[in-house]
This record gives sequence, structure tokens and C-alpha cells, in this order.
Amino acid sequence: MSDDKNLAIYNHFLSAVFPVMRNLSLIMRHAESSALETSANPLARFGAKVYSQNDEDGITFEILRRVGISSGVFAEFGVGDGTENNTLALVARGWKGLWVGNQDLAFNTNPDGVQASAFSYQKAWITRSNIDQLFQQGMRSIRETQCQLISLDLDGNDYYFVDALLKADASPEVFIVEYNGKFIPPIRFVIDYNDQHNWTGNDYFGASFSSFVDLFAKYGYFPACCNITGSNAFFVKNKYKDRFRDVPDSHDLIYAPPKYFLGGLDTAGHPSSIAGIESLFRKLQAESAARSSRTDYARH
Repeated sequence: MSDDKNLAIYNHFLSAVFPVMRNLSLIMRHAESSALETSANPLARFGAKVYSQNDEDGITFEILRRVGISSGVFAEFGVGDGTENNTLALVARGWKGLWVGNQDLAFNTNPDGVQASAFSYQKAWITRSNIDQLFQQGMRSIRETQCQLISLDLDGNDYYFVDALLKADASPEVFIVEYNGKFIPPIRFVIDYNDQHNWTGNDYFGASFSSFVDLFAKYGYFPACCNITGSNAFFVKNKYKDRFRDVPDSHDLIYAPPKYFLGGLDTAGHPSSIAGIESLFRKLQAESAARSSRTDYARH
């Protein structure tokens, strides 16, 4: 068969497939938008994507608005290459923070090399015994003592990591955690702890929503929301409960079953770019350096 004929077949294939893919994308967007609008939990309707995997960014922003936190410090454990996670949108809002993960980041978090302490990244394998040490080390690096939001998504020992952090007095106002949506309430399910756990794509990971509800209750948190795809749950300190009176009291209504096929939020806009992300960190680090310089000047 000639190269020209091969090319013609290839082009014909693409011309047939692209419209189908486009239609599937539109159907997914419509399905997710409809799911957000009809959720039993009004808080879930604020779902929107900036850099989160799904609709987590919008829920995070609404929770922070309700608790009255416009700026602060975040910590996230399990961030991939940094281009898609639950706290990158907070960098865009000027928050300081720290990340811990086991991958190289896809970008430079200090492009201009300024002397600043606004952000810390530690590449490390996280275990129950070292997670608090990594957290404290990151907090020292950014010269902060209080963290307002923690997000954790490590596809495995998450339950034990949350317990270790809260037991060590990490006390954020908001905690975001991945849960195993397969196990509906009231099922309690937690995997056995294993330092070397690697998720293999099956249902043996993390903990059920009900198990996390029990755990967080021990430390004074209530469940406020699950995102629309049934991936992440949001827990908030009990002292803010009166600001979430529209959120159902029933855990069954807060729980969201796994709908991993939903992933077409229009608010995501165009694909993320390394240049765009580095510009966020450039601004963050520059503003931090300027604040530090003013503080040093005032001391003298």
C-alpha cells in the first residue's frame, strides 16, 4: 500500500473520530453541569475547576469564604507533577504553602531565584512515621506556624496519614481528603497500613467516607461536602458549623458516589501551561520577598 493511500486512510479516520470525541466532551460537560445543579448538598453546586482534577477548587473557595479566610497557608501531600492538584489555585490567590510528593515538579517554583520563603516543595516518600516531620520542616521553610488548609491524596494510606497529622496537632480550619467512594455509607472500610503501598488501580485504597467521618469527628471536624465525582471529601472545624446550616445533616446526603467519568467542567477553560503556572509562583515569590524586605527595613 502506498504512503499516499495510508495517509488518506489516516486522515479519513481522524475526520470520523474527532466529531465523536467532541460530542462526547460536550455530553460530559452537560452531565457534570447538571449533576452540580441538582446536588442534594447546596455547597457542591459551587464546584468549579481552575487547577483541581475536577470541581474541588470552587468548593474550596466557597468554604473559605464562609469561614472568613481570604489568605493563609496551605499544605498538600500528593501533588503529582504540580500541574493539577487542590492547592495550586490558592497559589493564584497569593497563599503561602508547602507541597510534599514523590515526583519531580514540571516547573520551577522560583523562576527568578529571589530570596523568598513563600513556598516549599519536598520530594519524599511519605510514611506514617515521617509525615509530621515533613509537614513541620515545610512550615519552617516558609516561616509559618499555622496552616489553614491541608489536602491529602496519596492513593493508599490516607486514613493513617490524616490521623498522624491531626494527632500531632496539625489543626487546619479545612481538611480535604480523598475517600474510597465504592464503599457507601454506613460501610466502614480502611486498608491495612503498609509503608510501601502502591495503588494498582483496584478498590484496595484509602478509606470509606463513613470511616473518615468517624476519624475527623474525634478531632472536632464535621463533613461539609463531597465533590461531584465522589473523589474528595471536605471537613471543616466544628466551630464553623453554623455557617453551613444549608448543608444536610445526613452523611448519606453529603456522600457522593464515584462518578469518575464526569470531567468536563466548562470553567476549566483552556489547558494549563507551564508558563502560566510559573507566572503564579513568580508573583508569589516576588511579593513574599518584598514583604520580607519591608519587615527587615522596619526592624532597623
